[in-house]
Amino acid sequence: MPDAAAKPRNIHGTAILVGERGVLITGPSGAGKTTLALALIDHCRARGLFARLVGDDQLFAVAHGGRLVCRAPASIAGLAEVHGIGPRPLAFEPAAVIDLMVRLVEAADMPRLQDEAAETIDGCRLPRVDVARQNVTAALPLLVARLSIQPFS
Repeated sequence: MPDAAAKPRNIHGTAILVGERGVLITGPSGAGKTTLALALIDHCRARGLFARLVGDDQLFAVAHGGRLVCRAPASIAGLAEVHGIGPRPLAFEPAAVIDLMVRLVEAADMPRLQDEAAETIDGCRLPRVDVARQNVTAALPLLVARLSIQPFS
């Protein structure tokens, strides 16, 4: 449980839980955060792995014991915003410790091969990978490999 004295930070992003690993997806509105999260959840579930939404669009994040913990605000917990339709209910987990940050960027800003990158949020250093926005086809294999999910396990 996060420290009672810590004030949560509001992050524009989507978080999912894959097995015991939390993944935070960030990027501007319309970049494909929800689409990528749902594709990764579907990929994992098709292989018998646990995967579930933590929060979509807005997250409360707080440092606890040197780790970043994310949860959805109560008003949107269990909802995923489907482009063109709006919020839809989805099974969710109340919180996750974040192990990987995914940043959605313009394709032109993507290096062909990425060095080990990290980002610090509220004093918590997170490994970070950049993926091209609105390109699930390219992003999914990169994330599956990074998380060591089948076929890369």
